[in-house]
Amino acid sequence: MSDDAQVVRAEPTPLRDDAPLALLNRESAILEFNRRVLAQAQRADVPLLERLRYITIVSSNLDEFFEVRVADIIEATRLPGSGVTRADLATVARAAHDLIDEQYAIFNDEIMPALQRQGVVVLNHAERNAEQRRWVATFFRSQVRPLLVPVSLDPSHPFPLVANKSLNFIARLGGPGGFGHENQIAIVKVPRVLPRVIRLPDALCPGRQGYVLLTSVIRAHLADLFPGRTVDWFSQFRVTRDSDLEVDEDDVTNLRQALRTGLSTRHFGRAIRLEVVKTCPRELSGFLLEQLDLPDVALYQVNGPVNLVRLNQLIDQVQADGLRFPHYEPRWPAELERGRPIFEQLRRTEVLLHHPYESFEPVVQFLREAVDDPDVLAIKQTIYRTGAQSVLMDLLIEGARRGKEVLAVVELKARFDEEANINWAERLEAVGAQVVYGIVGLKTHAKMLLVTRREGSAPGRSYPRLRRYAHLSTGNYNPRTATLYTDLGLLTADAALTSDADDLFLQLASQTRPRAPRRMVTAPLLLHARMIDHIRRVTGAARAGRPARIVVKINALTDGALIQALVDAGQAGARIDLIVRGACMLPPGLPGRTDRIRIRSVVGRFLEHSRICYFRWGEGADDEVLYLSSADWMGRNMFRRIELAWPVRDPAMRQRIVDEGLVPYLHDGRDAWTLDGAGAYRRVDANGPSAQQALMLRYSP
Repeated sequence: MSDDAQVVRAEPTPLRDDAPLALLNRESAILEFNRRVLAQAQRADVPLLERLRYITIVSSNLDEFFEVRVADIIEATRLPGSGVTRADLATVARAAHDLIDEQYAIFNDEIMPALQRQGVVVLNHAERNAEQRRWVATFFRSQVRPLLVPVSLDPSHPFPLVANKSLNFIARLGGPGGFGHENQIAIVKVPRVLPRVIRLPDALCPGRQGYVLLTSVIRAHLADLFPGRTVDWFSQFRVTRDSDLEVDEDDVTNLRQALRTGLSTRHFGRAIRLEVVKTCPRELSGFLLEQLDLPDVALYQVNGPVNLVRLNQLIDQVQADGLRFPHYEPRWPAELERGRPIFEQLRRTEVLLHHPYESFEPVVQFLREAVDDPDVLAIKQTIYRTGAQSVLMDLLIEGARRGKEVLAVVELKARFDEEANINWAERLEAVGAQVVYGIVGLKTHAKMLLVTRREGSAPGRSYPRLRRYAHLSTGNYNPRTATLYTDLGLLTADAALTSDADDLFLQLASQTRPRAPRRMVTAPLLLHARMIDHIRRVTGAARAGRPARIVVKINALTDGALIQALVDAGQAGARIDLIVRGACMLPPGLPGRTDRIRIRSVVGRFLEHSRICYFRWGEGADDEVLYLSSADWMGRNMFRRIELAWPVRDPAMRQRIVDEGLVPYLHDGRDAWTLDGAGAYRRVDANGPSAQQALMLRYSP
């Protein structure tokens, strides 16, 4: 891969008039992240099915990129004065085309041949023998054909509305149509209920695991759908549509109902991308572009299935554990004694949880004990991404049934989780829980769970004492992703933190004027200013010749003011290391400008998700601070979301976070990539240590 292919050369974005340092292009940065994910599919030290999984992850990421980012760019090109042009759109499209072409090349030339050598074969029609073809024909007639309704287009059968990311076929037909009508073009919509990967009986593939793709099955029998006619040309195709739900919260009386209405039409938003197979005749692709009102640049001709995401079904079906990552069992935290009530232990000490190396089960157990404990009076929780099935949500529902005061702050606008969250909100309300949706115009992205418990009598008083317990986290309340994402959580009974959490819940529910927090820092009111203040303190220390250090681990860095503050600190002499998994718009290493800033990205087995911010501005014990946070350094997190961050004050816990969450990533020599000033990433020495592997070993039994 050439260096030029690694970065989209877009118009520079100046930081400010007196410091015209050009920021890196955001869309380019997102595509570059997906290049790093795709590179995992080429690693010989990654098990083969996991390499295929990285390809499917890239496809899923690109779907969202088109549904949201490219959709926004297209919309901006239509707005006068936006500064976004069709040339900008073309630049992004070229980079996306290059990435997708590379993705299919790896899939066809590396992954599939390697699977075949391991005895896992995906057979197309030409490769199937007579007996296999007979089985496929029977499968088509019995399982597929009854669900297909081909539509031949004519004035009374216009081009159908195809759903977002659905599989479809287009065919040009020969011969006379029925009822004396001329109809040369037909569309076949493939129902989502049909499996995309079908395993052949073992008897038909002795010594191998044989599979066929649904697209291959339909392609082989497409003519059966049009008796008496010929199929001259055909292609599978897929449309990606604008899927961002736009709801004017100031103009709706019921946000939940408005979003549910929007969900019913999400699959049919404006078309953004058209995918067809490489062999699709121009006549057919041109017809589709015309019907979808898309320019040529929106056409993506791919060398394989138009939806690689669905190959997850192949990964799940293959019986070969040696082709997957070895099973990893998270360890129960050493600070927590099994079988002893968690509340009792938290009165003595705080507990830091480092996922996925440590189990998420203590969080589940914390809530389960709260539900079962008759002395627990109230439970409050934010709900952002929990999944359609959730033991935590089931426990909240049970808590409400048992008469506890349950408050759920449900974020209905969590992108692509809206339907699941609406369903949970309705189920919670049905059992008497109080459900609120946060503050108009702001997404609630903070992760916190608060329990209020009655514990004996207050000193000198006859009435009982109430004590609060909390869980704060950088990640989501989803037990499944807690095994796949790296995150940090805190179980605590600290009076200041739990009081701040209670105040934030009160603010979210009643929209009262917030009190000044004692320990917690929240967005959109304080977090951005607090981070800039700490950076400036480091800047002042550097100018005074004192130790000056910044290490930040986040998922994205795009906020201009934070970038400018970091640039100023680096120019003053501070040492700055940024570990940014995804999009980063700060160009490091520019002589005289950003040469004291180093930026790296780590892409490994687990998705890096924790946010850690460390600042040092002197030599004393009070001259450093470390925060854990739910927020990335993006404008949306700082100003359009409810986020939280909290300082870690215990020296031993702070050192543990540095030792586990920062230092290994600064020395990672296997999964890390370094960013240069032109926006290109280069993998570090592949023979060095892996932070994730080292942490897995540290936490192994």
